[in-house]
Amino acid sequence: MLSGRRLDLINPSPLDVEIDDIAHGLARVARWNGQTRGDHTFSVAQHSLLVEDLCGHFRPRLEKRWRLAALLHDAPEYVIGDLISPFKAAVGLNYKAFENTLLEAVHIRFALPARLPEKTAALIKRADRAAAFLEATQLAGFGDGEAAKLFTRPRGLSGSFATGAFSLSPLPAHEAERRFLQRFEELA
Repeated sequence: MLSGRRLDLINPSPLDVEIDDIAHGLARVARWNGQTRGDHTFSVAQHSLLVEDLCGHFRPRLEKRWRLAALLHDAPEYVIGDLISPFKAAVGLNYKAFENTLLEAVHIRFALPARLPEKTAALIKRADRAAAFLEATQLAGFGDGEAAKLFTRPRGLSGSFATGAFSLSPLPAHEAERRFLQRFEELA
């Protein structure tokens, strides 16, 4: 890592996880394999900010620590990249277990439980799917109907669409990194 840490991917130590490495890496990992509109890629850092924001929208009084968990939900991708779900299944090894081992190290590093409570994990999953729908329709060229079939149309956002509250625009990597770190500092 740029911090000088060496992260063992098979047996990751929370002591080798640094937020600056996470923010830097996620800001440079493209969602949708870079197949999005705009001058810049829509990064995993931006996606993480969106998921955290959606969690707060769905549950306004959500504790800061669970919002932090939402922000960090894709943190393992700072070292392993963002693979689309069908490809993860095709890889042949238990990719999800590998990813979860990294995420548990991240959680422990930032004083979160290794495994989140079921209700919190379900909320983050709901926000993650809503983010995928928004990204698909606004950035990746999907029609509303196609995105609804693949990701499920998000419930609880109808007024937000009208106000443009979740209007997406890809940022340069350095700006996505800066915003991710700023939000981390507000939540940590």
